[in-house]
Amino acid sequence: MAAVDSSPSGAPAPQLSDISHAVDLEEEQIARRKRAEEIGKWALPIIVMAAAIWFWDRIVVWNEIPHFILPRPGLVLETLWADRAMLFESLWVTVKITALALLVAVVGGVGLAVLFAQSKFAEMSFSPFAVILQVTPIVAIAPLIFIYIESKLVGLLLCAWIVAFFPILANTTLGLNSADHNLRDLFRIYRASRWQRLIYLQLPSALPYFLGGLKIAGGLALIGAVVAEYVAGSGGIDSGLAFRILEAGYRLNIPRMFAALILIAGTGVLIYALTSLTSYLLLRKWHESALKREQ
Repeated sequence: MAAVDSSPSGAPAPQLSDISHAVDLEEEQIARRKRAEEIGKWALPIIVMAAAIWFWDRIVVWNEIPHFILPRPGLVLETLWADRAMLFESLWVTVKITALALLVAVVGGVGLAVLFAQSKFAEMSFSPFAVILQVTPIVAIAPLIFIYIESKLVGLLLCAWIVAFFPILANTTLGLNSADHNLRDLFRIYRASRWQRLIYLQLPSALPYFLGGLKIAGGLALIGAVVAEYVAGSGGIDSGLAFRILEAGYRLNIPRMFAALILIAGTGVLIYALTSLTSYLLLRKWHESALKREQ
């Protein structure tokens, strides 16, 4: 008796070995795509940056642009090395102001956000002042700050803090108010106190929001410090990179200006990398934004 073909088209049914081979090919393609993505994540930015630097160098050469208008990348690196003592001393001043401002912004922003979450009257009373500080340009506030505050360091710190404060406050407040309402009801059923709800429910819920605000505030603190140094415009041993840029501009030392800009940009990248690493380490085991899923 002849065997009946189970395939509707009359074609032979796929064998188990064929299915296994197809699965192996698909897994191999997925693995190859992941390897390409891992390599491209590092290689592509390096290639694009190298191409941009090469193009910058060629523009200067092809158009015979004088070094006091646009220096070549090699000259900028030579100046960075030659003036490293002065530039890195100024870099330390800028980094110190940025770090202190970010620290104060974190403490003040989180503290005020907790107060807002615990008291709607406090939020209605003080949130307009936070919004006013955020929407008013720091270049308009800084001259008044340096009129009323004698200490240059305190004035710079206050300017940088004003810029970095609001993202921490706004994001943390949003996170504290975004706790799951079902969990809120559960805590209420078990008669949890207000502080127990805050510590065990609201703060863990707000952590991803806070870390998102921290990434923003880190860069803004650096921007605030640099802008405040521009407004202060005073030299001396406690002068930051912004003053070095102004000084180099007055002397038409454009390579030094570019060298200082490279240090500022590098500092901003480092701050973003550190805040991103902090976010990853704190969220990688439980939050969806940091968990790795199979494609």
